[in-house]
Amino acid sequence: MSNAKIPAVLVLGDGKVFPGYSFGAAEETLGEAVFTTAMTGYQETMTDPSYHRQIVVMTAPQIGNTGWNDEDNESHDNQIWVAGLVVRDVSKRVSNWRAKRSLEDEMNAQGITGIYGIDTRTVVRHLRNYGSIAAGIFTGEAATGDVDALVARVNEQPSMAGADLAGEVSTDKPYTIAAVGEKKYTVVAYDMGIKTATPGHFAKRGIETIVVPANTPYSEISTYNPDGVFISNGPGDPATADAMVAVAREVITNKIPLFGICFGNQILGRALGMETYKLKFGHRGINVPVKNHLTGKIDITSQNHGFALRGTAGERFDTDFGPAVVTHTCLNDDVVEGVALESGMAYSVQYHPESAAGPHDANPLFDQFISLMDNHSPNRK
Repeated sequence: MSNAKIPAVLVLGDGKVFPGYSFGAAEETLGEAVFTTAMTGYQETMTDPSYHRQIVVMTAPQIGNTGWNDEDNESHDNQIWVAGLVVRDVSKRVSNWRAKRSLEDEMNAQGITGIYGIDTRTVVRHLRNYGSIAAGIFTGEAATGDVDALVARVNEQPSMAGADLAGEVSTDKPYTIAAVGEKKYTVVAYDMGIKTATPGHFAKRGIETIVVPANTPYSEISTYNPDGVFISNGPGDPATADAMVAVAREVITNKIPLFGICFGNQILGRALGMETYKLKFGHRGINVPVKNHLTGKIDITSQNHGFALRGTAGERFDTDFGPAVVTHTCLNDDVVEGVALESGMAYSVQYHPESAAGPHDANPLFDQFISLMDNHSPNRK
């Protein structure tokens, strides 16, 4: 880090102001202030497309000590997607055998603004008590400007509620991730903001993954003769995802195994007739307990979502495709964490079974998808 301290300020839409110092690109950035409770994995967090248009407050006090490497990025093009980063202390030394450069080096290279030197736990408590909120980071002379003007600037930005963002982070054209070893199945994966770890898990299990842009019509993916369809995580309000909800319904109608995570969970829920809503402060971290109501098992999970499906634990309900059930809920607040058709042909979870970075408890969900295709692939012989 440079020895010259550049003043910076984090401004929340409710008028709360937290002064500190700039690191990374000394510019202005706007977004929704959210917090993550993860103690590790800042590189995976920052490159997760689900954080598009969000200023992430890190609860862990020191960030940057493992530097930045070329292996742990979660975006297909290695892009940082967070709008800004808020930390208590930026490590002045990098100590990790895989590190190629520092966190600040990468933020400078990609034009990402950060602020350090503030009590992030105070910010987190505020967001937990009052909810995620519009925010901005201002640096240099702007940081010492009129506070009312900065608050007004923050509140001028579009709300996250009603934001249709998947198209902004999705791939522009299809690409293929080859299976490792013998190919068993072909899966079409909708990139709503997909993390690179997901097709990696598929590849290790002998799946060739064809990643397609968000909202690709079913008529186009059917030309790939997929054994299964996957709908990924991603940013924005699921209430705007009408096109993907229609795709999910076509996939189910054509009896193709369907698996979704995070945004994909909300899309499947909507396809089954459920409603979505915005959470007060969301779930972001790698230590979230989730109960599977079909087995009674509890997993510690990695999560990043600000919206959820409306439902109750174990709830059974009728759909156009037969009976369905709320399979998982969060033990912290009873939020719906999974839904499935009772036929087993479509299932989804709100958390991230690829667990990058995070616990491995939910990895068997990938094997469940394999078993589903073993029994119900339209191409099985």
